[in-house]
Amino acid sequence: MAGDAKKLQPIIIKRVKKGGHAVHGGAWKIAYADFVTAMMAFFLLMWLLGSTSEGDKKGISDYFQSPLKVAMQGGSGAGASNSVISGGGNDLTQSAGQSKRGDGADKTAKKLSGDKNKVETAMRDARKLAALSAKIAGVISNNPKLAEFSSQIKLEITPDGLQIQIVDDQKRPMFDSGNATVKPYMRDILKEIGVALMDVENKISLDGHTDRSAYGNAARGYSNWELSADRANAARRELAASGMPEEKLARVVGMASSLPFIPEDPLSPSNRRISILVMTKEAEERLLGSNNVPLDVETEPPAPSPKTPP
Repeated sequence: MAGDAKKLQPIIIKRVKKGGHAVHGGAWKIAYADFVTAMMAFFLLMWLLGSTSEGDKKGISDYFQSPLKVAMQGGSGAGASNSVISGGGNDLTQSAGQSKRGDGADKTAKKLSGDKNKVETAMRDARKLAALSAKIAGVISNNPKLAEFSSQIKLEITPDGLQIQIVDDQKRPMFDSGNATVKPYMRDILKEIGVALMDVENKISLDGHTDRSAYGNAARGYSNWELSADRANAARRELAASGMPEEKLARVVGMASSLPFIPEDPLSPSNRRISILVMTKEAEERLLGSNNVPLDVETEPPAPSPKTPP
């Protein structure tokens, strides 16, 4: 009987229900999608700004600064109101007062015309300098006397113009050691370059350079600065003797060792050189500025100053 009672005892199964998380829904997905979209738009904007030229940026800026009604259809400007914004009128490019329509357009047209002229001048200079470089290279290669020194003559088109550098060599120096006496082969090179530069309209800058070695007579006040200037002047005299007009020279400068040709080796013989720069018009204007007087314009001599009693 006891066994039957145990068999009839009911089996109770207890199930524990765990508390579930609150329902979030899909709001976080929408927020995350908005964030990703905003980041993508931001990086796209950065890419567009990085790949847009300055001229296009200026055009976009001008477009948003000028109201479309005033810019395209006319109408009253901001100068007719009591706004604290200065300027106004039909042309909002003016900074003060009610301006007449078209003044800003004329100024913009003049600016664009000036920029166009500068671009045309730069392109014309580039063509002339490239032709001059090819001409000098041809003269050197076709002259057996100069061809053996071609490794010492460097031609390079730079933003400032055509740079002709005649560098020194340990076995073939351009000048006697420590002075400005021109070697015969250097005289031949300068003569051919001077002949090639006779028909060039551009101004010329002539620089002398030395290496970092200290000059032997520095105690007497003569240093690499004076030596480089004397060598530049010696090169100038050779160019003038070949027929190149002195008026083409804009400056003759001694640079000493301040601008080495091989910076990692300041004692290298190649740092001793003569640099001839046929300048572009833009470089010429930067160098000479407003003091650049055309060669065909005669200037009046300055009035004599009154003599002071001794």
